[in-house]
Amino acid sequence: MTLKLTLAAVALAACSLSAQAQTEIQWWHSMGGALGEWVNDLAKDFNASQKDYKIVPTFKGGYDESMTAAIAAYRAGNAPHILQVFEVGTATMMASKGAIVPVGKVMQDAGLKFDQNAYVPAVAGYYTAPNGQMLSFPFNSSTPVFHYNKDAFKAAGMDPEKPPTTWPEVALAAAKLKASGHKCPFTTSWISWTQLESFSAWHNTEFATKGNGMRGIDARLSFNTPLHVRHIENLANMAKSGLFVYKGRNNAADATFVSGECAMATGSSALYGSVVRNGKFAYGIGALPYYPDVTGAPQNTVIGGASLWVMSGKKAPEYKGVGQFFAFLSQADVAAASHQRTGYLPVTKASFELTDKSGFYKKNPGTDVSVTQMIRKTTDKSRGVRLGNFVQIRTIIDEELEGVWSGKKAPKEALDLAISRGNEQLARFEKANK
Repeated sequence: MTLKLTLAAVALAACSLSAQAQTEIQWWHSMGGALGEWVNDLAKDFNASQKDYKIVPTFKGGYDESMTAAIAAYRAGNAPHILQVFEVGTATMMASKGAIVPVGKVMQDAGLKFDQNAYVPAVAGYYTAPNGQMLSFPFNSSTPVFHYNKDAFKAAGMDPEKPPTTWPEVALAAAKLKASGHKCPFTTSWISWTQLESFSAWHNTEFATKGNGMRGIDARLSFNTPLHVRHIENLANMAKSGLFVYKGRNNAADATFVSGECAMATGSSALYGSVVRNGKFAYGIGALPYYPDVTGAPQNTVIGGASLWVMSGKKAPEYKGVGQFFAFLSQADVAAASHQRTGYLPVTKASFELTDKSGFYKKNPGTDVSVTQMIRKTTDKSRGVRLGNFVQIRTIIDEELEGVWSGKKAPKEALDLAISRGNEQLARFEKANK
């Protein structure tokens, strides 16, 4: 009896030591709903795959909220190991010298094989420093696509298998949808990202100077060209006619498409997971519309979504765990499953090839649109937009364009004001980081 008790005590002590030996890795993220479940599943699967590390995912609110919380936590000395930061925070994170550890260094120090060429170039390139070092892990990258309700198209007498490909066709489709009784023919989320940033790249036109900020922090905004003015004027006219309905900032419009209230929407490719799970209609995905008379259009769209940044000030064994987790996320089967589940871009070339070979794109038409939009050759004007104080600039754009949608401001006036106010933010960032 005593021997049994002793053995049980030894076993209990061993379990206790084993539990203590497990290194916890804190991961702050901004994924809610279906995407939050995906993040939790990734952590669960990684934790089950080995016994040394435990990823602890914590939802910290929207992207801007989690970034603010992490900055405060870093200053207080208790930042998470991993922070999910949206693409507009990239320049700010790059300028935060000493606050982050480049992901390439994390992988190297952990003794893990790390080939930057394995990642999709258009994605990895955005998060790579001028010296060629990858700074953050391209976790959930998206690009804007055109979402449409096939049932609504059918009811309006349109071919549900043929989404509009140009902006004039969008206006015509919206008019038919309205005539058939639809109160919200077209909407969009993330106004700046879809209607100015990606719109510019898609038409091979600059959104800002210095290659959209990719070549230096002294960039300035330039989205008030005749093409930009024409596009915002067209949207303003659609708004007056009830063909375009503005549903609010950030991704507020997404829910109105998923519910069936709005029949067409430009938004993140990552809306796919939510529509498949909650939509009650036949769903279609098309490429972002363009103006056919613009030379060089369509070019390529730009990156959205977020990446994972590693915060500094942690112990070596903890960084090893972070490296192991990133290696797990990079596995072809894991990355392919994430891409197929969410609509985010595949992280690696291998995960794209695996998805293609599995027949997923054939079974789910339109799911490859985001990939084909991004893998086209980029130009100096279409590699992406990387600006300081970008969060504030997007808010300024929202404010000015809301004046247009309400009929209180002329499109040219709103764009000029957005540029003037936004350039003040850029000048402030440049001065602080010289």
